Amino acid sequence: MRPAVLPGPEPAWWLQDADDGDRSPALAAGLDVDVAIIGGGFTGLWTALALREADPALHVAVFEAEFCGFGPSGRNGGFCHGYWSYLPTLRDLFGDTRALELCVAGDRIVPGIRAFLASRGEDAWLREGGMIQGSTTPRQDAAVEAQLDAARAVGHQDEAVPRDASHIVPRFRRAVFFRDGATLHPVRLVRALRRAVLADGVLLHERTRVRLRRDGSLEANGHTVRARHTVVATNVSAAAWRPVRGRMTVFGSYAVLTEPVPDLLAELGWSGHEGIVDARMFLHYFRTTEDGRVLMGSGSGPIGYGARIDERFTHDAATAARAELGLRRLLPALAGARIEASWGGPIDVAADHVPFIGTVPGTTVHYALGYSGHGVGPSWLAGRVLASLVRGAENEWTALPLVHRRVATVPPEPFRRLGGGAIRAAILACEEAEEAGRRPSLPARATAAVPRIMGMRLGQR
Repeated sequence: MRPAVLPGPEPAWWLQDADDGDRSPALAAGLDVDVAIIGGGFTGLWTALALREADPALHVAVFEAEFCGFGPSGRNGGFCHGYWSYLPTLRDLFGDTRALELCVAGDRIVPGIRAFLASRGEDAWLREGGMIQGSTTPRQDAAVEAQLDAARAVGHQDEAVPRDASHIVPRFRRAVFFRDGATLHPVRLVRALRRAVLADGVLLHERTRVRLRRDGSLEANGHTVRARHTVVATNVSAAAWRPVRGRMTVFGSYAVLTEPVPDLLAELGWSGHEGIVDARMFLHYFRTTEDGRVLMGSGSGPIGYGARIDERFTHDAATAARAELGLRRLLPALAGARIEASWGGPIDVAADHVPFIGTVPGTTVHYALGYSGHGVGPSWLAGRVLASLVRGAENEWTALPLVHRRVATVPPEPFRRLGGGAIRAAILACEEAEEAGRRPSLPARATAAVPRIMGMRLGQR
């Protein structure tokens, strides 16, 4: 299938809709600061605000290679939630007690973002409609049941509630509702954060590329920056960084966006701003916008070779076509809706699919990476963790199980690319066969089982 609109060099619709065009000057001289933050996306900006809130005397500078919102913060699906929908995974990784600690901390994300927007008089289309996960095959039924079982097992069955969503998605066999879930306009949020850090006295240098030197200083546009602490908040750009090499892989994620169809949404009864995902490994994620459009995303994009970022992550027509096919298949009422935009980009996927936050041993360099397509909300948490690590505080944020944790690793190249590509193809083949009512081939089933055997979670959920 050829997508109606080919992805390519055009920025994500979010950027076309809400980027105000303001840019801070590039660094043009050497600089001494208390904290240097590399990356002007959600993580970097939340960290800067948290630092200034904790200590207004800190001299903080944010450096962004392009402009704030250029990367994943400006092209994601705009799903904002915590960790209740990750409970089965978290129990496996951390045990029940620690998993619950993270879920409870995650409950502070949406209220925290809501309070930030209200205090600054900003509108980022934050709509708290919860999230629905549904199944379209017997195998996906098991994933939905696992959500219900996990919530019951930890005594929080109200966090994963059975829900009939077939009026919206006729192909859903079963579904579970998480009240912890919101949608927002990611670029409106990142631009609000940018305005906030500037108002709070943070230095911001866009169009400024930074390189960490071995002596701990930074080279920024050819100038030396000295900082007592450095925060690395660069998402996929850190994939080849030696301290975290092997802990994450670069994948592509694509989305398509319809024309406004408010009447069709009203007929479906999709009026609560619920974010919806299916239970595939390379899931579909879909939500409505304030002006009545529907975004459908597919996390089935290509896998990178090392840290190489090329046109496969922005021009892959096959993944855009899968997103559009998912829209037509899962939402047949929108069969006639015109696709008006299509875009894609790379994301950093942790080997066990959960972010990791920490400090490089023996240094004052801190990082938060591996969001795996789920960073809009957790970056709010990460900002507080990173601000605490910089200040040397031991508190509720640094005690979270995401911090200083052991992370599964992926094989080195070229085995990562070859093996990951084979596994991705096998998983896609299995999911497509199952959705068509066929039994996947034995080779596909065997290859698709490799991540589970190795304790890895590849994909978007």
